[in-house]
Amino acid sequence: MAVTSATAPPAGSPEVVGESDGAEASSGASSPPKDPLHRRRTGGGSTDRVDSPLTAIAESLLGSDLPVGIRTYDGGYLGPADPPAVLEVRSVDALRRLVTAPGELGFARAYVAGDIEITGDIFALLGLRTSLPRPKLSPGAWARALRIVGPSAFRPLEVPPEELKPAGRLHSLRRDRQSVSHHYDVSNDFYETVLGPAMTYSCALFTEPDCSLDRAQWSKLELVCSKLALRPGMRLLDVGCGWGSMVRHAARHHGVEALGVTISEEQARWARQRVADEGLSDLVEIRLADYRELGGETFDAISSIGMSEHVGDVDVLEQYYRSLANLLEPGGRLLNHAISRPPGARAGIGPRSFVGRYVFPDGALVEVGQAISAMQSAGLEARHMENLREHYARTLRAWVDNLEANWELCVSQAGEARARIWRLYMAGSALGFEDARIAVNQVLAVHRGAGSNFPARPDWSPAPTAPEDPFGRSR
Repeated sequence: MAVTSATAPPAGSPEVVGESDGAEASSGASSPPKDPLHRRRTGGGSTDRVDSPLTAIAESLLGSDLPVGIRTYDGGYLGPADPPAVLEVRSVDALRRLVTAPGELGFARAYVAGDIEITGDIFALLGLRTSLPRPKLSPGAWARALRIVGPSAFRPLEVPPEELKPAGRLHSLRRDRQSVSHHYDVSNDFYETVLGPAMTYSCALFTEPDCSLDRAQWSKLELVCSKLALRPGMRLLDVGCGWGSMVRHAARHHGVEALGVTISEEQARWARQRVADEGLSDLVEIRLADYRELGGETFDAISSIGMSEHVGDVDVLEQYYRSLANLLEPGGRLLNHAISRPPGARAGIGPRSFVGRYVFPDGALVEVGQAISAMQSAGLEARHMENLREHYARTLRAWVDNLEANWELCVSQAGEARARIWRLYMAGSALGFEDARIAVNQVLAVHRGAGSNFPARPDWSPAPTAPEDPFGRSR
């Protein structure tokens, strides 16, 4: 797939069929359309269309005044003459997927498999979910769709191999390793291209209007270190350490001894090599382990950045915080940075959703109030919380820019289906943060034992200033 600017149908598309200025029209006789698809093109302004059976179904679902274009494999087009984006229905298999798995999952399967294409501004197209009523096919439209698909309509196609339904007991060590490997053991080269030199797969902190992604990621890492009050000689645990950006930053800039744990083999391999390359092996250890496998060790501070979403619903989350509290020295600080949902929303990511099958199997987004309650029930005292959702929207848009600007490279690194998954997931998530359907919160807590020594007022900078080239991109 090439990520290109969307355009309306080319000038060579079929012209108006029906009334004509020839002899038949002057005779007043009525004749059937010459085009077997009964296509009618109208244009000459802000709209352009070529009617077909499929565009008739699309119009019954979405209306005729669309801000984006829809192009169908039967030659139809519906939408503006110069749309910001076009949804292309490439084959009858797209309809089969939508019929056999109506809604989000069917659409995702069709897009991942290449039966549907999105050209142009993907944000403009996905943004329709908030501006259009929930699409619902009438019985007549269903009948037309089934006639187009034919007898095969209810025979499901093979799902893309990138789709996962984890096996085993929910949140067992084995099942969690399977889910994490599905998401992270894709291609370290791919993640480097999308995430940039920071190799940090979490919300950045943009301290200035023109702040770069690299500088924003450095500022986020520094903010976490400052909130944890790290200083030389302290021992830090980073749970779900990813590619080791947090532990490397903390060791280099704050002189701590740091342990990063991950259950992704690819992340651990990359992080260990980077620790060695940066001369930090005497301060940083990357361990291939689950947090539940840490015993007999204690830490002065713990960071959990983008980890608790993998843990589970609120009941499992309390067990997670209790495990971390048992690893934390009395008075030590814990910083949890996690995506959340608004009050009343279901925490668990739906098992038949796009994200549940392709991105975060078994994940959960717990409302921040419930997360804080779980934290305090586990023996921790919450002392500070902030919401950074606008920053995550901007982070995700920067990642989408990296992906689209390096599309062919990303496809060569991870495969076209994976590149499609990440494009759809990151763009949709950015819109979710912008619309406040999801948020990302940093919650700072202290261990209740022996006094917290917490300052009367926060003693960290809310917007640490990053150097111009924090990760050596220019070197």
